[in-house]
Amino acid sequence: MYRSEFLQTLAARGHIHQLTDAEALDAAAAAPGLVAYVGYDCTAPSLHVGNLATIMLLRRLQQCGGRPIVLLGGGTTKIGDPSGKDSARRLLDDTEIAANKASIRTVFERFLAFGDGPSGALMVDNAEWLDGLAYIPFLRDYGRHLSVNRMLAQDSVRLRLEREQPLSFLEFNYMVLQAYDFVELARRHGCRLQMGGSDQWGNIVQGIDLGRRVGCPDLLGLTTPLITTADGAKMGKTAAGAVWLNPDQLSDWDYWQFWRNTDDRDVGRFLRLFTDLPLDEIARLEALEGAERNVAKVALANAATALCRGPEAAARAEATARATFGEGGAGEGLPEARVVFPVGVIDALTATGLAASRGEARRKLAEGAVRFEGQVVTDAEARLPHPGRLSLGRKRHARLVPA
Repeated sequence: MYRSEFLQTLAARGHIHQLTDAEALDAAAAAPGLVAYVGYDCTAPSLHVGNLATIMLLRRLQQCGGRPIVLLGGGTTKIGDPSGKDSARRLLDDTEIAANKASIRTVFERFLAFGDGPSGALMVDNAEWLDGLAYIPFLRDYGRHLSVNRMLAQDSVRLRLEREQPLSFLEFNYMVLQAYDFVELARRHGCRLQMGGSDQWGNIVQGIDLGRRVGCPDLLGLTTPLITTADGAKMGKTAAGAVWLNPDQLSDWDYWQFWRNTDDRDVGRFLRLFTDLPLDEIARLEALEGAERNVAKVALANAATALCRGPEAAARAEATARATFGEGGAGEGLPEARVVFPVGVIDALTATGLAASRGEARRKLAEGAVRFEGQVVTDAEARLPHPGRLSLGRKRHARLVPA
């Protein structure tokens, strides 16, 4: 179907949702040196598993000889993307944005090779050009090319208005600035392709149209599907919260366990999307049945964790899983909470993060879902006398150690 290695790879692994001009993009990708970008706002100290779909697009591009650009939204974060939101995001101050930006940067070094060569990844911040914009000249030079009719038709705006939920003029400007980002990257770095999740389609098209009107024609767009699990849940959202990419936000063990606990129906798809394992090996793993299905899940957990956290982290997590589940041990790699013994079981559950609140801890105890050293605990007044393994259900565990 495609002649470029890049689009062949994306199609085979399930990365493609929409293309603005498949033939033109295929031709551009077949030539050496295609430059493409994905933008990430700095709204939290870490990106999460839901962002992996677009990070892998950048990785695939570099593997095929293209040049990826990571655009950090030091400027656009000050406004907030209304896409997929029912209300305005909390506005962050410059100090918070700077701290989040510094933290987010680190994860990309695992997935991309940065450098000055033809395929060396770049990391830029749109605050470089957005912070210095003069409002009246910007409106005169670019605002006249942007259609309010089209902007109102975008899902991020239309759905908010249909629900009679407030949309501030500040948020309404987000798509204008994102369109301008594409033009700036085309001029500064020869970027021809913007990639993103399916919710960014309208913003991408807006940028392409603006480029055509201001002397940057031939810009292109590609989106990846919204990744949901087999039960319909949004990728990366769990009962315990977001699955963060940075290790200081989520332990290597919990990250590995997230992948190990993948629904059987999702294993093959996630292996194609989120690992570099060869497609023939993925086909072999996907064909496993019964108890052997766990072999495929461990392969997914190891490969995905090695990409994001490093091979050593993946090996430690697998060893911990063997010790915890296969050998009945405490598992040295489990997340730890330092407490003073004896410690109340409710305090222990909240300290380890196994329960998000004291109320949730009480509910889990009443359900019989809590175990300490393998023994069920149901008494909310119980005190745990010594270090050991605290468990919630069959899959979530932590170690209590002396403070």
